[in-house]
Amino acid sequence: MRPSQRMRDLGVVQHGADILTESARPFDLPAERDEAERITDELFAAMERIGQVHPFAKGMGIAAPQIGIGRTVAVVQPPGDAPAIILLNPRITDRSGEMDEQYEGCLSFFDVRGLVPRPLKITVETTTLTGETVTTVYEEGVARLIHHEIDHLDGLLYTARMRTEVDPIPVEEYRQTDRAWVYK
Repeated sequence: MRPSQRMRDLGVVQHGADILTESARPFDLPAERDEAERITDELFAAMERIGQVHPFAKGMGIAAPQIGIGRTVAVVQPPGDAPAIILLNPRITDRSGEMDEQYEGCLSFFDVRGLVPRPLKITVETTTLTGETVTTVYEEGVARLIHHEIDHLDGLLYTARMRTEVDPIPVEEYRQTDRAWVYK
């Protein structure tokens, strides 16, 4: 079974679906708190199902559009024992000029991996369930994971960030599956 079919069977919307190229709708918090909590719970349940089938040495994330819900929430599980990060109405407000390029995968087209340039540091504003704004700085691999998920909420797939002369490679050719991203 192809990796993309396995993800589809686990409830992940696959490449080609319109929802993956549309901007998600923000939450009005705290008024839509119950809806935000319900969708966040659905994202955690999806991550649990997916994590039982595939190991993620680099961490993983999933955005609401990937489970068919066009709302601005994503969940990121950094590698190791770090707690999960919930991103409600996230917005990147600053990014470092220093970039690096590493391979990324995507649950919505899991048959390939792509070499994606991203900033090494990003500043992200999110909204709490009570409607307050929180600003957090993320670096290196966690910044990459967060940026990837925010792109999903903006209707962008990682291929839109790849250099034009670089194509995704089949997952069978990718040799870094069980290793974390490396930073100097």
